[in-house]
Amino acid sequence: MDTAIPNPFRTADCFCCGPDNPDSLNLVFHWNEERREVSTRYVPTRRFAGQGDILHGALQMGLLDETMGWTAVHVSGSMAVTVQLTTTFHSPAYIRGTPLMVTSRVRDVDGRSICLEAEITDSDGVLCTTGEATFRLLSDERFDKIVHWRPDAAPTDQV
Repeated sequence: MDTAIPNPFRTADCFCCGPDNPDSLNLVFHWNEERREVSTRYVPTRRFAGQGDILHGALQMGLLDETMGWTAVHVSGSMAVTVQLTTTFHSPAYIRGTPLMVTSRVRDVDGRSICLEAEITDSDGVLCTTGEATFRLLSDERFDKIVHWRPDAAPTDQV
């Protein structure tokens, strides 16, 4: 059974999940305890077309990244930021008025690093896109320091 995950973020302006962002995709994420995965559904629109009827690859990467981020935060209980993301495009993710399913699960946790995998499938169950990522787990204080721009911050403020 899937359970909705409450939004863990202190701001609501995220492009993918932020209810206060008028351009948001308004993604809602769910946890499935039996499968130990986070999922979301997204119906692509023409405004995010790449070539022809294909959902732009950058948006597909964003869907994977966002879903893995929610997975990292939900499973670890810590805030997290993306350190590395690798994407493979298997089959076109078409814009056809039907939902894409994005699912993510943890592969490994090593100290402050959490490795995840995710996939996008279409409404026919065709595998469109896969991704693997490493996220850095952060304290709330460190997360807030990194995600908010400050004029005095060093340009190489590392996670």
